[in-house]
Amino acid sequence: MYFYDKQTDLKAYLKKILLNNDNVGFVPTMGALHEGHLSLMKESLQNNKITVVSIFVNPTQFNNPEDLKKYPRTLESDLEKIKSLNPEIIVYAPNAEDIYEGNTVSKSFNYDGLEFQMEGKHRPGHFDGVGTIVKKLFEIINPTNAYFGEKDFQQLAIIKKLVKKNKIPVHIIGCQIHRESNGLAMSSRNERLSADERNKAEIIYKTLKTAKKLFSTKTATEVTKWVTETFEKQKIFTLEYFEIADENTLITCKRKSKNKNYRAFIAVFVNNIRLIDNISLK
Repeated sequence: MYFYDKQTDLKAYLKKILLNNDNVGFVPTMGALHEGHLSLMKESLQNNKITVVSIFVNPTQFNNPEDLKKYPRTLESDLEKIKSLNPEIIVYAPNAEDIYEGNTVSKSFNYDGLEFQMEGKHRPGHFDGVGTIVKKLFEIINPTNAYFGEKDFQQLAIIKKLVKKNKIPVHIIGCQIHRESNGLAMSSRNERLSADERNKAEIIYKTLKTAKKLFSTKTATEVTKWVTETFEKQKIFTLEYFEIADENTLITCKRKSKNKNYRAFIAVFVNNIRLIDNISLK
């Protein structure tokens, strides 16, 4: 495994090893790696000559300082997992100084309204932070293909918009959600759950699957009401939002249209730990 914590060293190494027609696959992560992250790396390894993985907990995308402070940091075990998967993977694990060069602030981005839906409503400034770090990483690594999980479906849509609007020459590939045996979407934040909380969190995906069935015969408003009532009966979970939205615009569905694809999105708190998930309603 090739490890770099300075962008100048990483760029120099990539320049030395890359040939003109080599594909570079890139998997950006915030560490605390799980099977979902590893599946993105496998996808990259299959389709690119070189794979680069970044590990960086980006401060500019956290609107909650407590969440940033408690975000799991497990660099040593992360590196072991990557090495076990494939020792040829290149890892870039910088500090904030190396990435932001002394100016750790977000730039402002316009994502044509995608940023004002769901996560954007509840986490002001979050997607400016995401755009800032992803653009910086793309400029450092110059990947051919970049891989993102569909658990953060809104983020995936925003990164596709970022690339299009800024004419960044990278192909964005969304990969399916990896789930634990009880259906809970894999997330680094799951590590903060107790065994009991993790077990009971199966309610999130179960609710999404039922919502999908209901949506075939009921309106979006009726399904949303059912989900809200379901979580009101849960003692340890607090529903932040549940929305059925158009997959392309992320605008909340008011009335179903046959020529649109819809997706259900959910955010839930358990013991101040925030979990998100989504499901296609096709």
